[in-house]
Amino acid sequence: MLYEYTLKTPAEDMIPITAQVKGAIAESDVESGICVVYCPHTTAGITINENADPDVVTDLLLAYDRAFPDRPEFRHCEGNSAAHAKASAMGSSQTIIIDNGRPVLGMWQNVYFCEFDGPRTRKFYVKIVGDK
Repeated sequence: MLYEYTLKTPAEDMIPITAQVKGAIAESDVESGICVVYCPHTTAGITINENADPDVVTDLLLAYDRAFPDRPEFRHCEGNSAAHAKASAMGSSQTIIIDNGRPVLGMWQNVYFCEFDGPRTRKFYVKIVGDK
């Protein structure tokens, strides 16, 4: 089963999408299997990280800004090379185990859509594959 979601993003942020992932798993009725969350954009990504302290998201965005600053030497005509670098480092997908009809996530984990070149209207996909 493939589920498609649309969201409007700010300039740069990590938007929690765990509720959509859990909803797709519940709707699929898959009790045991895997869930792949995929971002089809080259300046955005998907990650799993802490959900308890919002400063973690702030700190991660700061770390990515420091690791991948915009540079005058960049040649890409759209001027968003730093966003491409951040998205490549972040990755475009995450795989989550499904057990007893629920995603196997740690107590402090959320699934995040990571925007590095907004604001935009973005899509992400959730693919559910069940054991036979």
